[in-house]
Amino acid sequence: MKHVSRLALSLFMALGVAAPAAAQMQSRDQMQMQDRERIYGYELMTPQERTEYQARMRALNTEQEREAFRLEHHRKMQERAKAQGKTLPDAPPGMGPGMMGPGGGKGMGPGGGRGSGY
Repeated sequence: MKHVSRLALSLFMALGVAAPAAAQMQSRDQMQMQDRERIYGYELMTPQERTEYQARMRALNTEQEREAFRLEHHRKMQERAKAQGKTLPDAPPGMGPGMMGPGGGKGMGPGGGRGSGY
């Protein structure tokens, strides 16, 4: 019986250590999925390029600056896809005409804040 208790204790201790690591991996996976949805051409970019893109977006101060950066990024990703013989949609998934992007319309009433959001 003592052997079973030690085995159970070992198992609980192992799970106690593994659970936070599993939660961290799941959180990282969720963040990557969100990035994939938010960054146009994500699949054509290196991890460093994605990090730089996100840092640049955070550093921009106005929505006009962010929109100009998005448009330039969109053009570059279209060129990269064409050079690789691939195609990208005209807009990121879920970002068709009239759709709001991540954070779009914050603090606005119904129907406000329409934009590309990527």
